[in-house]
Order: sequence, then structure tokens, then C-alpha cells
Amino acid sequence: MAHHPARRPLRSAVAAAACLATLAAVSGCSSGGGGDAVRIGVGGQPLLVYLPTTLAQQLGYYKEAGVQVRLEDLQGGSKALQAMQGGSVDVVSGYYDHTIQMQAKHRDVVSFVNMLRYPSLVLAVSPKASKKIDSVDDLKGAKVGVTAPGSSTDFFLKKLLTDHGMKADAASVQGIGGDSTAVAAMEQGRVDAAVMLDPAVSQLQKRVGAKEVKLLTDTRTEKGVQEDFGVSTYPAAVLYSDRDWLEDHPDQARKLAKAVLKALKYIDTHSAKEIAAKMPRQYAGDDPAVYEKAIAQAKDAYAKDGRIQADGAAAVHKVLSAFTPEIAKADVDLKKTYTNEYVK
Repeated sequence: MAHHPARRPLRSAVAAAACLATLAAVSGCSSGGGGDAVRIGVGGQPLLVYLPTTLAQQLGYYKEAGVQVRLEDLQGGSKALQAMQGGSVDVVSGYYDHTIQMQAKHRDVVSFVNMLRYPSLVLAVSPKASKKIDSVDDLKGAKVGVTAPGSSTDFFLKKLLTDHGMKADAASVQGIGGDSTAVAAMEQGRVDAAVMLDPAVSQLQKRVGAKEVKLLTDTRTEKGVQEDFGVSTYPAAVLYSDRDWLEDHPDQARKLAKAVLKALKYIDTHSAKEIAAKMPRQYAGDDPAVYEKAIAQAKDAYAKDGRIQADGAAAVHKVLSAFTPEIAKADVDLKKTYTNEYVK
């Protein structure tokens, strides 16, 4: 997307107005550009894929890096993207997929720190499914839950359907959120299957019994990623923003990246029990042990250096192109969808 210098004063004015309107509610919000709180929309804050974003706040790493942050919990990645497009958040903690989706629409949305090297998406069958589902082939005509239509969970479902020779809309997509709402929808049979993330997967297995939850595909491990995507690492949860915002706020972007990298280091060097103890209590639901176990299983999926590799970006583009004609036809410049500049 071409840069629009004329838009920037307007964006600054809107941001300043929003800042003044929420001055009483947001600590650190000020009329000065450097002191404004960065609003980060999270595509489902209790989900472990976005844990580094919240952990950095819980450990005081944003403050330590010199940046004020306000996290906003949203139902799914598509909702977080919409919030950024509408100007209610500055940065999104969401999946890298959306930067490619936006590039196909000629809009420069840029990932600037990678938090997850495995997508950690799981396709699970409800123990109360209305029909027998033994494979992806059986999903035709079934009700399948995703965090929100248009989110990466939805993209993953469409990928699996097209991989199995079906149309991308062969299943009926239902938005069920990602945490307790997803667990309830699966437990009660409101959907036949769902693309889920932890801790919801682990919580569902604990509630109904692990043997009662059939997993059709699991990308929480390198093996699963290799089977489903043909690569050993697949950029997933990232921080991204408009190129305009990044160019206008390079120091804030660098400080955000620094804080998240420090959180990733903490995850790598501390036990699941220690990590769980730092997170908001409500994220564990009514079973802290299950939450802790889910973190232990997820530890290996977190990125180490915050960088996105070119082959990983190409793999994501290939997947999205398979079921999205708009992306397949577009001349997508992947180099415009991510930068490693802020994690150097």
C-alpha cells in the first residue's frame, strides 16, 4: 500500500481525542505523543497462543521498556483486525495470516514480532456430535465451531476442507469464541466439531474425558506442523500493525518487541507452574492444574527470537492461496507483510 502522509495528522488528532476521552480510565495516557498508551487488541486473551502478550504486562516488561500498554480482549483475530481497521486499537496480537490477507487488499499491515512458531490449532470432535465424524471428510454439512468467522481458526478449517477435496464452505461455520464459551459449545453438542486452542482443548478433555474428545488434527507440535503444513516452523501469533503506525511510532514498536521478547525468554527459562502463577487467575478457569499442564505442553510452540523466516511466511501464503481466490490472484509481496527490524 502506498504511504499516505496526509492521513497521519488526522490519525494523530483522532488518537489524541480518544486519549483525552479516556484519560480517567487509562493510566499513562497523555497529550504528548510519547506518553500515549498503546492499545493492543488481543484475539482472545485467555488463549495460550497469546500468552506472551499478557505475560509481558503481568511481569511489568512493557513498563520496564518504557511503553504504556492497554490490552483489549476481543473474541477472535478477525474482531481484533476489525478493531485496528476502525481505529479503536493501534496494534493487534493476532495471527500472521491477516497481514497476508490485508496485503492482498493493497493494505500494508506488518508483523513486527513473532510469538509462536507452531499454530497450535486443534480440530476436535464434540462428544455429542450429531453425526459420526472420524475424519475431515466427515465434516461436510457439519456445524464446526471457530473463534470467529474470518479468524485464523476459520482459515485453518477452510484449509483442511480444501485439502480433502471439498469446497471451503462445505461445513457450516459457527463463531463460538475461544475459551469457556468454546468448551461449553463442544460439551453441549451445539457444534459437531471445532477448531480449538489451549487451554480450551485441555479443559474440554478434563471435563468430558480425554478419550471422549477425538482429535482429527493437532498443530501444537513440530510433527503436527510438518504433517499439516509441510514445514518445521509456521509463524502464527504475532504483533502487527499498519505500516503507517509503525513508521510514526518506531520507538514504541521497538519497546513492545523488547517486552514481548523478554516474556518469551521468561517462558523458555521458567516452569509451567511459575508461568501460570503470573497469569490472571481467571484464565485457569476452575482447574489450575489443567491450565498449568496446558502451558507445559505449549512451551515448545513459543518462538525463541521473535523473527519470522521467509520459508515460514511463504508456507502461510501457500495455505491461504489454496482456499482464498482473492489472495491466490493477488500479487502479494511477502516482504511487506513482516519485518524483523524491531527484534534485532
